[in-house]
Amino acid sequence: MELGEAVSTCLSKYATISGRARRSEFWWWVLATWLVGLGVGLLEAVLGIGSPDGGGPLSGLYALAILLPNICVAGRRLHDTDRSAWWLLIVLVPVIGFLVLIYFYIQRGTTGENRFGPDPLAAAAAPQ
Repeated sequence: MELGEAVSTCLSKYATISGRARRSEFWWWVLATWLVGLGVGLLEAVLGIGSPDGGGPLSGLYALAILLPNICVAGRRLHDTDRSAWWLLIVLVPVIGFLVLIYFYIQRGTTGENRFGPDPLAAAAAPQ
């Protein structure tokens, strides 16, 4: 999976938490949203509308716009490792929760079908 395909998949599943997301889909999405966020921050700096601590109105709107797809792709990534999306709440545990989620995100997904659906890696490898 490449950047454009991952972004279009995540945006087409804007509010869909069911199913599974492969590692490449998740990490390409993270990279794309980070790069766009960086661009929005630079635009605010050029326009002089950002605050000194780095926030601004465009950054706030952008963060709000990608909040739901971020949650959904993270939930689908956890589904790929055969974990419930409720594990996202572990981020509420300071430091350790974030590290646990990173560990879950980098793990290989379960091979074959699991309780959340078919293997997205096998589906991508199958001839069309």
